[in-house]
Amino acid sequence: MPNVTVYSTAICPYCVRAKAYLKKKGIAHINEIRIDHHPDKMKEMFKLSQRRTVPQIFIDDFHVGGFDDLYALDQEGNLDPLLKPANESGEKIES
Repeated sequence: MPNVTVYSTAICPYCVRAKAYLKKKGIAHINEIRIDHHPDKMKEMFKLSQRRTVPQIFIDDFHVGGFDDLYALDQEGNLDPLLKPANESGEKIES
């Protein structure tokens, strides 16, 4: 499975929705980085995403954006290919 990272806070409803949506799509493990617990991670999130709002979602090295971006990506049919496991050479495996 791909490495999925979500920068979040405890009181963010969109963070909760994003994590639930990803789990519904079959992602068993989400690397959650709580910027409210680790303020230094806010700088890291901004450097990677150029955004200050949460959630900020990454699938491997691809920056999805926030929950609305995640949902739009799925509606366009472009989320499932990103969530497919990769083979040893890094190519996505077709089902």
